[in-house]
Amino acid sequence: MFDIDFYRGKRVFVTGHTGFKGSWLCKLLANAGAVTTGYSLNPPTTPSLFTIAGIGNDVTSVIGDIRDYVSLKKAFDHAKPQIVFHLAAQPIVRDSYQCPVYTYETNVMGTVNILECIRMGNSVKSFLNVTTDKVYLNREWERGYREDDGLDGYDPYSNSKSCSELVTHAYKNSYFSDGHVSISTVRAGNVIGGGDFAKDRIIPDCIRTVMRHEDIKIRNPYSIRPYQHVLEPLLAYLMISARQYDDPTLGGYYNIGPDDSDCCQTGQLADLFVHAWGDGVRWVQEMNAGPHEANFLKIDCTKVKSTFGWKPRWNLETAVKMVVEWSKCWMRGGDTRDCMDLQIQRYMQG
Repeated sequence: MFDIDFYRGKRVFVTGHTGFKGSWLCKLLANAGAVTTGYSLNPPTTPSLFTIAGIGNDVTSVIGDIRDYVSLKKAFDHAKPQIVFHLAAQPIVRDSYQCPVYTYETNVMGTVNILECIRMGNSVKSFLNVTTDKVYLNREWERGYREDDGLDGYDPYSNSKSCSELVTHAYKNSYFSDGHVSISTVRAGNVIGGGDFAKDRIIPDCIRTVMRHEDIKIRNPYSIRPYQHVLEPLLAYLMISARQYDDPTLGGYYNIGPDDSDCCQTGQLADLFVHAWGDGVRWVQEMNAGPHEANFLKIDCTKVKSTFGWKPRWNLETAVKMVVEWSKCWMRGGDTRDCMDLQIQRYMQG
């Protein structure tokens, strides 16, 4: 684990800070003593981790649309960031089928806009674009996809994130090839964690169903995904950005995911959730599978392990327990912010 104190006093700009991953990232940065500005739409869910945990108190929060270049640049220029994390996105596969234009505008032109802000300024030394493991042309291979495999996501969400990767590569080659700004894209697996209230995600759907005292319905129990706790990729993002800040040669393309043993079937994840939650909850298969989603998806994380010495710290069983712990704390009206801090402390201590 790298020394997170690197961020103490650093000026950091986070797009998508009101989302689930953005909120956890801002909490990590606040704990490290960073001076953080967030730019995003209002929280995408009600309730939201951003509101529940008071993340707005940790950052200078600017509410704006990533598609609005003028508004974004105004916030960016005021912040004069040294480090940028780009998380703003339309992240739901099913929503991308319903709203493809909005998805492409947000995920592609949003990336163009933040890179334009960096190109037109002179303060940034490190930029990290957070994409997804779904950027790859999925051939339903059993082996994990590597960073040099082809990009061509199937659905509008996945494809728009492939395009975001290509935009980043083009800007890197065209404007930042001299290394004065270090640039990486990171492709993370499926994340779970306390405070995720998004629809059409397995663990949030499980929690909502349990709260209604109903059986959990699983659409595709045999699909295989690389599940990991949200702290796994976030600490990797912080590590990569910090390391490339001082060494531009480390900029590149990195997969961030669990070990093979935690790439499991959705039904197995549901089993872990049911066991961790207790109280007699159970899951059943839902017969309406919905629009196309890949059956098999794994990523090969050899590159980030060999380059930085990174490796996952929590296995999937532990990750699910952490989600249940946070969720039950929230349901009983406990201090969810303190719960976040305790989980961060546990993770950092290994």
